[in-house]
Amino acid sequence: MRENKASKSLSSTSACSLLRDAYHNCFNRWYADKFMKGHWDKLECASEWQKYRACLSQHLEDKHLIRFLEAEGIVQDSDL
Repeated sequence: MRENKASKSLSSTSACSLLRDAYHNCFNRWYADKFMKGHWDKLECASEWQKYRACLSQHLEDKHLIRFLEAEGIVQDSDL
């Protein structure tokens, strides 16, 4: 039974996993190589973040879950 929960969890998050990994890799590289050395360019991983965020928003829309975030004020219509 535990495997079903794990595989169900993986299938629900795998839709954006490649984009998440790309963003995390970019962020970690930026943090270690630039931020920690005093370079503050926040736009370094902006395209990776936007792609990942768009994927998450679409995934939440597809699962009809975005309305819960909107109700809590976490996400607004303009954020999508």
